[in-house]
Amino acid sequence: MPRPLTRTDRRGRGTAPLLGGLTLAAVLTAAVPAAADFRLCNNTGSRVGIAIGYKDSDGWTTEGWWNLSSRSCDTLLKGALVARFYYVYAVDYDRGGEWSGKAFMCTRDKEFTIRGIEDCLARGFEKTGFFEVDTGEQRSWTVQLTESTEQTPQRSLPPFTPLVPSPPESVAPAPAPVQPRPQPR
Repeated sequence: MPRPLTRTDRRGRGTAPLLGGLTLAAVLTAAVPAAADFRLCNNTGSRVGIAIGYKDSDGWTTEGWWNLSSRSCDTLLKGALVARFYYVYAVDYDRGGEWSGKAFMCTRDKEFTIRGIEDCLARGFEKTGFFEVDTGEQRSWTVQLTESTEQTPQRSLPPFTPLVPSPPESVAPAPAPVQPRPQPR
């Protein structure tokens, strides 16, 4: 089982309030075939916390928190990928904001490994929206977290569109993060 590398909570240290207008996105790319892992790279100027969800032969599991410093990468799952779909949730510790989606799974504020995705609240966990990563059944995959101002995708997709990668060097934005909407006047 993969384990988070550092033991902190999802809030990190010195969390800043959510900045208005901050838009975050994720770019997904297939990794080079030499290494068979699920990796995540933090290409932002902030520290981020990451949780991952996946289904294996024993059922659904969510795990967290991996803490990545600015402009760094880490392997979340080692070895050949056993599923086509993986789910990621990430939070920006320094500037606020999150990378999230509509696939709800269980998390908690402190380091966790949770079996099952049902009845999160009744079991004492939080219900958190993860974004889906379609690996196209590749043996390895890398998710690149970026801020929208740093992103240069080859093609744009509307928010929450399922990602269908082209050959291993594909680039596509992840679902748009949940952000406060301005109130009409």
